[in-house]
Amino acid sequence: MATNGRILLVTGNGKGKTTAALGTAFRALGHGHRVCVIQFLKGQGQYGERLMAKRIDNLDWFICGRGFVFTKENIDEDRQVARDGFALAEEKIASDLYDLIVLDELTYLPLYDFLPVERIVAALRGKPQRLSIIITGRDADPQLIKIADTVSVIESHKHAYENGIKAQKGIEF
Repeated sequence: MATNGRILLVTGNGKGKTTAALGTAFRALGHGHRVCVIQFLKGQGQYGERLMAKRIDNLDWFICGRGFVFTKENIDEDRQVARDGFALAEEKIASDLYDLIVLDELTYLPLYDFLPVERIVAALRGKPQRLSIIITGRDADPQLIKIADTVSVIESHKHAYENGIKAQKGIEF
């Protein structure tokens, strides 16, 4: 009997959204499931999770970003990379090859007006029944919250960065 997949959303201003999603991906891989991770906005880099992903069977990993968007400079290029990345996500969702797909930082696409939220919702509604999808990112659109089966909000009460402590290899990247 096939299981029903779910849509999980991990949002909020706290640290750990991607970490939570990847923990679930690691759990799925442990059960022999096939997993796909698509990272939006995050650019190339030596992130520890990406270095580890190269060693894991049943895990496909795609980077669909040029780095976080903090200025309007090259915004058209950022928008196009995000749209191309979402077209890839639609293809992977429709493929029915995966048990779990992580759409990391997806919430920023409608927030930055890179992609209409309705297109995202349509892709989620059209997913294979057995497929679970995890969406991460801050400021989730109300339509994403509505379609999700589980919504977790990670809050920040204190962050080392506020005290001048920079991102640390193995902890933040």
